[in-house]
Amino acid sequence: MMNGKTELVIIGGSAGSLQVILELVRGLDADLGFAIVLVVHRKAQSTSILPILLQQFSLLEVMEIEDKTEIQANKIYIAPADYHLLFDDKTNVSLDRSEKLHFSRPSIDVSFRSASEVYEGGLVAVLLSGANSDGVEGLQYVKRNGGQVWIQNPETAEIDFMPKQAVDHVYFDLIITPENLPRYINQLNKNNKL
Repeated sequence: MMNGKTELVIIGGSAGSLQVILELVRGLDADLGFAIVLVVHRKAQSTSILPILLQQFSLLEVMEIEDKTEIQANKIYIAPADYHLLFDDKTNVSLDRSEKLHFSRPSIDVSFRSASEVYEGGLVAVLLSGANSDGVEGLQYVKRNGGQVWIQNPETAEIDFMPKQAVDHVYFDLIITPENLPRYINQLNKNNKL
């Protein structure tokens, strides 16, 4: 499935993606060998209960990103509400308050594009359920820079607009379901060790 070594998995989701993310963290191995970054649309004033919620189900440490957070393997990072997440390099990220994109901050497009420029072929980008087309353009950058593109099967999405747009406009590597997503991500780690 992968040619090179996976260095980061970045997952974008909006309305309807929380249940998929909960199932995902439940099924992840503790020693993945790479980090997972979640970029999820949330209300600007939302409190940071998402990391606490996910931590209850995860073997990996879950934390909300702050400006200049250092990205480490075997951790799950969540982009904070009302900030765009940018990748400075393979270990550092920064937060940005520039205008919203697709009515969203954090924007999945912004983070996917930034990650693809830094990680290139070492990136796997996953797009889940949502009600707008945020993430589609970002996935195109991921593909152009040699990364892997995975899209939730629209038929399994609570709100299928976002994954449907991606399937229609992006050359993808894999269509995933909520049930097989943890297995595929765990498999990336096994492939890294070959």
